Amino acid sequence: MPASNARALEKAKDLPVDGLILDLEDAVGPADKATAREQACAAAASGEYGHREVTIRVNALGTEWHDADLAAACAAGPDGVVVPKVGSAREVRGLVEALERHGAPDRTRLWAMVETPRAVLDAREIAAASDRLAVLVLGTNDLVKELGARFVPGRAPLLTALSTVVLAARAAGVAVLDGVFNDTRDAEGLVAECRQGRDWGCDGKTLIHPAQVDPCNTAFAPSEEEVQDARALLAAWEEGAGRGVVTHEGRMVENLHVEVARRVLAVDEAVRARG
Repeated sequence: MPASNARALEKAKDLPVDGLILDLEDAVGPADKATAREQACAAAASGEYGHREVTIRVNALGTEWHDADLAAACAAGPDGVVVPKVGSAREVRGLVEALERHGAPDRTRLWAMVETPRAVLDAREIAAASDRLAVLVLGTNDLVKELGARFVPGRAPLLTALSTVVLAARAAGVAVLDGVFNDTRDAEGLVAECRQGRDWGCDGKTLIHPAQVDPCNTAFAPSEEEVQDARALLAAWEEGAGRGVVTHEGRMVENLHVEVARRVLAVDEAVRARG
């Protein structure tokens, strides 16, 4: 959300979301950059956002605002600093050095936006470049532009790129967030894209409007049927311990299925705990 919008920052305190990206970049015009920086840093330092992770998206490397944004964000100590258009592992290491130089607390992690062909091709190296990098964020709008592709239902032109980034994140053990859905009036399209991102293995989705929050939460949370099936599978596994082959609903159960079921229940528990 644009950090220049004080009303939006106030409203964010009550949104049922896991995290907030207070934006200093695309959502803020040049004349409002300084105000947005001040308000974002004040919000991040306030401690008024409860369980929500509060991050600040700074302007990209090479822009006239980047250095001041990064220094101010480090002083505010948010949960994360989101950097757009990260293109290489070298840039990640440079950003981490800058975080340390500006005195960012240890809990302030780096979130790198992957939104260019170069970044996609180097995603594995980017994801593994530093222990301080915690999240890859898919910048789908910029990626469509850079590819010369088109926005189409199902995102076929992006599938190779987005799957590559998910693979890179999983290989490095970092989280990955799907890109935004642009049409705030298309509820069905949003739900379909949320489900697609979840099916790919994304940990969540970045959103641009409060109306998108509930559909996204529903899509990424385990359904009641998934929870019941996970519990039944675990019960069958525990009952069949030592028998060799365990089946559930006609399906053979192995350790990997047990791990998936436990993850479903852990996510469900976390969702319920957030209320």
